[in-house]
Amino acid sequence: MPELPEVETVRRTLLELVSNKEIEHVSVFWPKIIKHPEEIAQFQDALVGQTVQDIGRRGKFLILYTDDYALVSHLRMEGKYGVFQKIEPVDKHTHVIFHFTDGTELRYKDVRKFGTMHLYMKGQEFSTLPLSQLGPEPFSADFTVEALASKLAKTKRNIKAVLLDQKVVVGLGNIYVDEALFRSGIHPERAADDLTREEMERLHQEISDTLSEAVQKGGSTIRSYVNSQGQIGMFQLELFVYGRKGEDCKACGSTLERIVSGGRGTVFCPKCQVK
Repeated sequence: MPELPEVETVRRTLLELVSNKEIEHVSVFWPKIIKHPEEIAQFQDALVGQTVQDIGRRGKFLILYTDDYALVSHLRMEGKYGVFQKIEPVDKHTHVIFHFTDGTELRYKDVRKFGTMHLYMKGQEFSTLPLSQLGPEPFSADFTVEALASKLAKTKRNIKAVLLDQKVVVGLGNIYVDEALFRSGIHPERAADDLTREEMERLHQEISDTLSEAVQKGGSTIRSYVNSQGQIGMFQLELFVYGRKGEDCKACGSTLERIVSGGRGTVFCPKCQVK
């Protein structure tokens, strides 16, 4: 599933492609993707004549802003956006098309059909699900050491599970939780309320640094991720642990191990991350 760096990269590249384009009409081939409003015709009709003003992001969600509306989109496992000329063939995995008046189309493709779209009037998007219960952004002023420490001190769940919880901090998934924990020297099975203040400070810093570096590299292409211009990310070349089970630790040379933690496959270094 794309995490914050991948979604942020999609946001940046997509904005270059669709900014100031006017929507002529919308085609929906897989109605289950549209979660709000319930009537698909209402979703389609609302966007006719709307111009794309901006594209935002909240955690792993894209927010496409038009004149009057905010379209909240979650890519889930395989969702992708791309801009095409209307004469180009539409493949079978294309489920929503935003047809622009200039003859181009913004197409949403999703092999697994897990993605979602919620359309709200501007100003309502943050007070309703799915955005209303999200935690702070890792790059925001709200994400302080104190805020993180307060959340960690209240739970005995292991730290891997806590960091995957989008109510604690948004944007982190399996890749960047594993990487931030390695960089912090924290075992993924450590109880969250067992971390020392020094460890919390280090973890807070590494979350921000890891995500920032990943954004600069365009995210991580592990399976099928590409940005809106069809380009792969490059941060996978910088990964210390994720996807490297059985390989040597880049820091100490020990063999990296894999366990299931927080319900997810987790790779760590038994020497650098002592429980």
